[in-house]
Amino acid sequence: RLFCAPTRADQPVAMVHPNPVFRAQVLGAGPTGALAALALARAGWQVRICDPLPASALVERNRAYAFSHSSQRLLCQLGLWSSLEQVMVPFRRLELVDLAVERQVGFTSADLGPGPGPATATLSPTAVGWIAQHQLLLPPLLAALAADPAVVLELGSPPVQSSLPPPDLVVAADGPHSPSRAALGIGALHWAYSQNCLTCLVQLRGSANDQAWELLRPEGPFAVLPLGDGIFQLVWSAPARRCRQLESLGDGAFLDALAGALPDGLQPDALLDAPRAYPVGLLLAHRLHRGRTVLVGESGHRCHPVGGQGLNLCWRDVAQLQRLAGQVVAGRLAVERLPAAYGRRRWPDLLLTLLATDLLVRLFSNRSPLLLPIRHLALLLLDRLPPLRQLALAAMTHGPCQLLRQ
Repeated sequence: RLFCAPTRADQPVAMVHPNPVFRAQVLGAGPTGALAALALARAGWQVRICDPLPASALVERNRAYAFSHSSQRLLCQLGLWSSLEQVMVPFRRLELVDLAVERQVGFTSADLGPGPGPATATLSPTAVGWIAQHQLLLPPLLAALAADPAVVLELGSPPVQSSLPPPDLVVAADGPHSPSRAALGIGALHWAYSQNCLTCLVQLRGSANDQAWELLRPEGPFAVLPLGDGIFQLVWSAPARRCRQLESLGDGAFLDALAGALPDGLQPDALLDAPRAYPVGLLLAHRLHRGRTVLVGESGHRCHPVGGQGLNLCWRDVAQLQRLAGQVVAGRLAVERLPAAYGRRRWPDLLLTLLATDLLVRLFSNRSPLLLPIRHLALLLLDRLPPLRQLALAAMTHGPCQLLRQ
């Protein structure tokens, strides 16, 4: 009797399934939404990003952002730093001045310790941070979205119903008045500061082009951010009534008021655009996810602009989202568990950063005789003790949670 080996046709066929394709929808194409879409695409997801505003309206926003090393590290990981570096102005010294106690502390690149993570080697060893104008920052991000084959960019119209299955993840990056957060029924803690922030561009004398200033004044913090060629962006916190008064002044009267607010040696020469004031407040959503949706950036939180922490905190949301999205693609995290994991991992950084900025505003926006000695001692110690200066700068540049892990 002959026994024949089974032919290939007789053998059971193993069904080979391709890797699943994960889809995300991003609502909002500002700096945080755009970066979130690019981060998900780099992690291997198919992304659809939409915004009701056209590109021209998205770009035309008159403000500047301060970027820390946590943001630079993320841009390096996404392969975006080389293109965005061209629109960023580095500052190599940060002057912290308490005008009420007349003490000043300078932070330089020598106060930067090693950053966390494997991308530390990509960090610039000479810059304390960077400044970029919104109108120069957003166009390269939108161009990168348009060029990425994994991204569908829809601007200038509300989201349309797609014939595709529902996305695996919805990223709500639609700002502090987020319609997505409201539609999900997620409440938020709101705290309106008595201060407003007034922003404008000025030509200044007396400061180096690579020097930034954080002025702690009794009426509120005052940031002077270099943009090159003697041009500086002002972020001037003051009582709301005072900001409205400043907005109404003519150019000459405004420059006179500005000269009185700046420390000796800084002299304004020209006002380059119209001052604009806006209210500031603290916002924290009661939760950062519901169902398949996560709140990213200012849809979930907002802090006082003191210390330039706002956009850096939003982009640390994006960094966490990308890490989790990569774990989903690698099969180490179920996609339905991503939103809850994102919420759990972002809470510590959000709470610590919002608490720190709020305490800074409350501690330094006054002339309380009980607090003045404490402020004097704090700045004296910062000035005299390099390790304490390094610790403070690390918290600002890498985030308080990364600091605690070191």
